[in-house]
Amino acid sequence: MKLVIVVPCYNEELVLHETTRRLVAVLQSLMERKSIDEGMILYVDDGSKDKTWSIIETLSKETSLVGGLKLSCNRGHQYALWAGLKWASAHSDASVSIDADLQDDVNAICLMVDEYHKGNDIVFGVRKERKTDTFFKRTTALAFYRLMRFFDRRIIYNHADFRLMSRRAMLSLMEYPEDNLFLRGIVASMGYPSTSVYYDRSERFAGESKYPLCKMLSFAFEGITSFSIKPLQLITYLGVAFILIAIGVVAYALYEHFTGHTIDGWTSLLVSMWFIGGCVLMACGITGEYIGKIYMEVKHRPKYFIDKKVNA
Repeated sequence: MKLVIVVPCYNEELVLHETTRRLVAVLQSLMERKSIDEGMILYVDDGSKDKTWSIIETLSKETSLVGGLKLSCNRGHQYALWAGLKWASAHSDASVSIDADLQDDVNAICLMVDEYHKGNDIVFGVRKERKTDTFFKRTTALAFYRLMRFFDRRIIYNHADFRLMSRRAMLSLMEYPEDNLFLRGIVASMGYPSTSVYYDRSERFAGESKYPLCKMLSFAFEGITSFSIKPLQLITYLGVAFILIAIGVVAYALYEHFTGHTIDGWTSLLVSMWFIGGCVLMACGITGEYIGKIYMEVKHRPKYFIDKKVNA
C-alpha cells in the first residue's frame, strides 16, 4: 500500500520544516510497523508569495519522501486540495489530506490507516473539542457547523478537510465536474464505507491564520450555495408567509373599514415597505448567487494549472 499525504500550502514558510519533520516521522512509523509499504508527502503550493515553494524544493532534495506541485496562481484551498487529490488518485492506494499549520494531530493519521485496513474507504478526522480556540472563533465555528447541518444533515460536525480517502473514493471524487467546490460536503455525501477518528486540535505552530472572519463567512456562504438549494426553498416559504400575513392584514383592514374605525397612519405602511423591500432584495441576491454559480459552471474553465513539480 502506498500512502500520499496531501498538504495544501499558502504562505507557509514558517511551518514547513516542522511539518515535514513530523509527517516524515509518521510515515516512517507506519512503514516500520508494515501498515504501509511506501509513503510520500505531497505539498501543493497554492500560488504562495513567500518562500514556500523554494523550501519545498529544498526539502524534496533532502528526502525522497517529499514532493510538490506548484499552481500557477492562487486558486484557493479547495482547488489546491483537489489538485493534490487528483495526483494522489493516480499514484497511491490512499491519501490523507491535512493542513500545513500543524493544528490537526498528525498522529491521528496512524488511526486513519488502521481504519482503512478495516475496510473503510473514507476516514474523517473530527475534533473532540475546541479548547484552544478563542471564544469568538469557537462560537462562530460552532454556528457554521450548525448552519451547515441545517442545510444538509450529511455534513460531519467539527470536521474540516483532515481525512483519509481510498483510491476508489478519490477516483469517484474526480467524477464530480463542478467548479464550485465544497469538498467536505461532497465527500460526506459519496456513500462509501466510512468512519471517524477523534483527536485534540492544537494551536497553530507558527504564522497567521489563513481564514480570518471575512474568509470564514465567504467560505460558509460558498459551502451553503454550492451544496444545498434550501436557501431557494426558504425564499418560497418566505413568500407563502407574506401571503398569509397579507390575507390577515386585508381582513383586518376590511373589518376596520366597515366598522368605521379606519384612521390614517404612515408608521405601519413605512415599516412594511422597508421590511418587504429588504426581503425582496435579499431574495434577489440569493437567486443571483445561484445564477452566478450556473454561469461559472457552464463555462467549464480549468480548475487550475500546474506551473512546476518536484518528485512528482
